Amino acid sequence: MPRRKRNAGSSSDGTEDSDFSADLEHTDSSESNAKKRRNTRLTRASARLSQSSQGLKQGVDPDDTPPRTPTGNAPSSESDIDISSPNVSHDESLAKELALKDSGSDLSHRPKRRRFHESYNFNMKCPTPGCNSLGHLTGKHERHFSISGCPLYHNLSADECKVRASSRGQVEERTLSHRQDENRHSTRHQTPMERQMQYKEKVTEMRKKRNSTLPKEQKEKHVDHRQTHGASREPMLENITSDYDLELFRKAQARASDDLEKLRLQGQVTEGSNMIKTIVFGRYELDTWYHSPYPEEYARLGRLYMCEFCLKYMKSQTILRRHMAKCVWKHPPGDEIYRKGTISVFEVDGKKNKIYCQNLCLLAKLFLDHKTLYYDVEPFLFYVMTEADNTGCHLVGYFSKEKNSFLNYNVSCILTMPQYMRQGFGKMLIDFSYLLSKVEERVGSPERPLSDLGLISYRSYWKEVLLRYLHNFQGKEVSIKEISQETAVNPVDIVSTLQSLQMLKYWKGKHLVLKRQDLIDDWKAKESKRGNSKAIDPAALKWTPPKGT
Repeated sequence: MPRRKRNAGSSSDGTEDSDFSADLEHTDSSESNAKKRRNTRLTRASARLSQSSQGLKQGVDPDDTPPRTPTGNAPSSESDIDISSPNVSHDESLAKELALKDSGSDLSHRPKRRRFHESYNFNMKCPTPGCNSLGHLTGKHERHFSISGCPLYHNLSADECKVRASSRGQVEERTLSHRQDENRHSTRHQTPMERQMQYKEKVTEMRKKRNSTLPKEQKEKHVDHRQTHGASREPMLENITSDYDLELFRKAQARASDDLEKLRLQGQVTEGSNMIKTIVFGRYELDTWYHSPYPEEYARLGRLYMCEFCLKYMKSQTILRRHMAKCVWKHPPGDEIYRKGTISVFEVDGKKNKIYCQNLCLLAKLFLDHKTLYYDVEPFLFYVMTEADNTGCHLVGYFSKEKNSFLNYNVSCILTMPQYMRQGFGKMLIDFSYLLSKVEERVGSPERPLSDLGLISYRSYWKEVLLRYLHNFQGKEVSIKEISQETAVNPVDIVSTLQSLQMLKYWKGKHLVLKRQDLIDDWKAKESKRGNSKAIDPAALKWTPPKGT
């Protein structure tokens, strides 16, 4: 519907507007008058928009005129109606559109905006049992979708949060004015003022008012609350510390919840989805591929910070910085059984270093789809490959192995960190697992099912092993059993690889292995071009097979 043209000095309902007409009569008006005219237009537009939105809520007859959008045109469909985030007022959105109109932009050619803000999804719900997602701990928002902003979790109501927010705002405003007055004439080495000394004494007195022992009724109330709600609610904090310290803690909680809400609205934090999107690992920030069962309070943040040496996971950059200042780990726990150049391999026992191995499994699940083992790590040995520099031994990848495998699996789970992929480290890990099988004088095979990347890596490795063996073989007859004993590769894996290379033929009732020289020449050319920089040296292994547990 075309927008109606309005004469100067008349309002939208046809009545005379003296203020607006008086502003138009004076061509040499000041900047303040220009702002007043703009505010007047915004107020009228906001009123019309509120009326139209009320009509939508109450139900409009089909014969009535459809409600107008902020641009003045009737929406062609429901998707044209812009329902913004609840934290953005109608006046702010109108101000942006009127500013575009004043600058000469044609609003009719603007792309359609999404009906809902990406982070404001009405299907989301607060995970706290019995919560209707209304209210917010900060008192500034109408809804919440996470435990950090849930008033019910913090044993409060939505109205109490609003009252506390208003009282906090008044105190902070008064404190800021005092600071400005003091800083106006302050110097670097100024002695404490009398007001500051009085405030310090006042705080000391308030902290002395704490009850060291709780009354019996209060103790019973705390116990009943913990037994009734368990971990679904915050413990009752009243009378545990002084009122002054408790109020400081409440302020810190509100500020942290407000910061998380801002990050969530910007799309940087995905609370409630229980899916970690990114991890900060050393000097890398890695995007995750799959879900990992981290504790809910960490998984709902969307981003984790990890120590690359001890694999401890944290919530913020500040906590990570403090941890790194105190962390004494520079390499994985366990015994270093291989070292050549900057590459080392550590053997870590899941029974002796349980926490480290559990953190390693949780980290691996972020990049593996078929992994199901997270916490039961005691029956496994973990072989962790690292690359050393002047700061420590950085995690490259690992594979786990059962201490007693009845099916002779030499690998249970294998992972190369994303920042080290496509550099030859995956084949090094596989080659190292077969090297251990050779020392044990066993034939090994990876545990099934293999991931997509794992299957590609193993097929490439088996192909390379067979072509190298046939290239070095000088006899006239070769058997699958001899190849298996020489390479420690399972005969089933050898047969499947020969079939894929079309080197296994059935002739006169016998299976024959064909030595295709063209494939061997191609492999030799690639091998000489690639070099042997990423290869396991058996002489660098210092390891004795562990005895039975």
